[in-house]
Amino acid sequence: MTVKNKVVVITGASSGIGEVTAKLLAQNGAKVVLGSRRENRLQEIVKTIQAAGGQATYSVTDVTKPEQVQALVDLAKTEFGGIDVIFNNAGIMPTSPISALHTKEWNDMIDINLKGVLNGVAAVMPDFTKQKSGQIITTSSVAGIKSFPGAGVYGATKFAVRNLMEVIRTESASEGTNIRTVSLYPAAINTELLHTITDKTAKKDMDQFYQAVGIDPIAIARVVNFAIDQPEEVNVNEFTIYPTKQA
Repeated sequence: MTVKNKVVVITGASSGIGEVTAKLLAQNGAKVVLGSRRENRLQEIVKTIQAAGGQATYSVTDVTKPEQVQALVDLAKTEFGGIDVIFNNAGIMPTSPISALHTKEWNDMIDINLKGVLNGVAAVMPDFTKQKSGQIITTSSVAGIKSFPGAGVYGATKFAVRNLMEVIRTESASEGTNIRTVSLYPAAINTELLHTITDKTAKKDMDQFYQAVGIDPIAIARVVNFAIDQPEEVNVNEFTIYPTKQA
């Protein structure tokens, strides 16, 4: 498998999609470098991976701070000799109607979901351009391909990420740098994302919906593994992942 020995940086790695993906990739021979704000969780996950014979390290990372994202990428190069993939997975989803005017949450989503991805791109672009290879995987959302009431700003950040990834892909093809991009559009995946919702009505509705149809984040991890596992000349760049029960 081409996953084996790939150096993969993962943000939002302390739970959910990031955690499960790190464990699966490490199980398949990747060297994973984990970033998130919760050091205790990162320590636990790295220990679990290492105990199972995998290779992993971590750095406490707030994706809104470019220097911390850069430090995470630098750690990958120091610890494992380079970088092959960045998985921009950190994100929040404090959904609410626009009329509720949760403006701080709007700005938080822009800072984490969009600027955080840009910080990841900026941290790896010099290396990927120089080595003429690399893969940028980013978690968008089904809210990045269709519009949902209550997810106006969240969806706006995810639509932006979708556009960003496609532009990187086409620019790289034109420039001959061979950078592959992957945009993930998960639907109802059971993670801690719902914990970021403060609007009581929205939280109640989303909890009920996810309890009815939500699926395990391993579904996303398998897709990430598949994308990384493709030959360098193949770019499988967009995946929509729905629970079968979700309309």
